[in-house]
Formats: sequence, C-alpha cells, structure tokens
Amino acid sequence: MNSRPQVLPEPAELGGLRLFVLGARPRTLPAAVVPVAVASAVAWWWLGSHRVEWWKGALALVVSLAVQVGTNYANDYSDGVRGTDSARVGPVRLVASGLVSRRSVAAASAASFGVAAAAGTVLAAYTSWWLVAVGAACIAAGWLYTGGPAPYGYMGLGELFVLAFFGLVATCGTAYVEGVRISSAGFFVAIVASVAVGLLAAGLLQANNLRDIAGDEKASKRTLAVRLGRRNAGVLYVGTLAAAGILVVVIAVSHRPFAAIAFGAAPLALRPSKLALGRAGGRDLLPMLAATARLQLCAGALLAAGILI
Repeated sequence: MNSRPQVLPEPAELGGLRLFVLGARPRTLPAAVVPVAVASAVAWWWLGSHRVEWWKGALALVVSLAVQVGTNYANDYSDGVRGTDSARVGPVRLVASGLVSRRSVAAASAASFGVAAAAGTVLAAYTSWWLVAVGAACIAAGWLYTGGPAPYGYMGLGELFVLAFFGLVATCGTAYVEGVRISSAGFFVAIVASVAVGLLAAGLLQANNLRDIAGDEKASKRTLAVRLGRRNAGVLYVGTLAAAGILVVVIAVSHRPFAAIAFGAAPLALRPSKLALGRAGGRDLLPMLAATARLQLCAGALLAAGILI
C-alpha cells in the first residue's frame, strides 16, 4: 500500500482565494446539489410547474451548499488541530499544510454556516418554524463530524449521518418547502429518492475514507473503512452503489417508469468499483473520489430528468 505523505503545493503557487476554493472541496459539492435537483423534479411532477415555489428551492440549494462547504472547512480545521491530516495522501488541507491559519479556516466555516442559517431562517419564516430545528441539527452535524469532544466521524458513523442529512433531510426537506405534502404519493417518491441520493453521497464519503485508511489508522480515526478493513470497505462501497440502483427500480416500478434512465450513469460506476474491489490503496485511490462525484452528479441529473418525463 502506498502511504507516502501528500506532496503539497508551494505557498507561492496558490493565492488566498484559490486556497479557500480548494478548502471547500468542490468535488464533494454534488452531494449538496443532487438532493435539491431530485426533490425539485419530484415537486414539478407532483404539483405542476405553476404550483412549485421555485424561490424556496433556490434557497434550499443555498442552504445545502453552504452546509456542505461549512462542513468541509470545519473538517479541515478540526482534523488539522487534532493532527489527523499530518500524513494525508488526498487533496490539500489548509490547516494541516500550514497554508492558512486555524483562525481563518474556522472563520470560513462559521461564515458558511451563517449563510446556511440565514437562508434557512427565511425558508422557515415562509414555510414552518420547525424547520429552524432541522437547520440547527444540520449545522451541528456538520461541525461535530470531526469537531467537539466526541466526533462521530471518528466512530465510524459518518456514512449514517451523510445518508440522513444529505439524503433524507436535504431531499425531503426541499420537496416539502416547495409544496409537496407528507401525505401524498409525491412524498413517497421523494423519500425513496432521498435514500438513493443519500446512498450515493455515502459512497462519496466511502471513496474518501477508503483512500485514507492507512493515515486514519495511524491517527486513531476509526472510520467505517478502518473498522471494516480494506477488502470489506471496498465491498461495502460497491454494495452502496448497488442499493441506490435498487431504489431507482422501486421508483420506476411504482410511479415514474422513466426514472430508470438513471441507469445510463452505470458505466461511470465501473472504474471506481474496480478500484474499490482491487488491492490499491492510498495515493492509487485518488481517482476514485472524482469518479464517484461524476457518478453521483450524472445519476442524480438522470434521475431528476426521469421523474420529470
């Protein structure tokens, strides 16, 4: 297994803005975009375009993206402070590399969460105030992933929380604020789709953690991949993608037959699945995260289109 330390860019090569763009981890952002897109497709199908409250969907996208970016900065800060990223083989980390101060990264996280809170408060004011509690839970989950006295990401619970917040909460929450009510068949489709979307997001995290097994073991970060071991973690990754596919079939059979076009993204699963089931580790798994992000984005776009047809 190749566990050489990450080769970091020279500070002079990276401007301040570019550093923060890298710290936001753009490759993970499909996890925030896909649930809103799929939920909006469900709302269009169930309610009709003239009844969908599109501006609420736009605000939901702002919330989702801001929570994702805030979580990424918070993860960078907390892992950097704990020393977890000292032998990282993945993308550059701002605090661990010393390229950006701890205070600046913490401020970036707080600002991102602040944007999410502001947009979420507007949504709650025009929909239901109980959404404030949901938003607060999302922000807390983002910070506590690797922050706080007992980070759940270090306990192997990261995938479960990703499934919950970037699957169920983001998708069903967006469908709800756009006008789809819980008692409708539309909400049933939203729930099934949310689990499929959440599984794809969990696959993104699994790709990241599979790559980092060696470093996480040294840092006592007991992710699910570390707990399962290299081989079983690879099998879990493939199983996660397969489970998402089964749920697409459920949507197609029960209500929206053209949802099956989401399987057009299946070829994109071949390369990361082959890497997951192989013996490669560390740096050799770097392409897996980007490939999983492409799969998630393409599958989500096709699923949304299929629900609309």
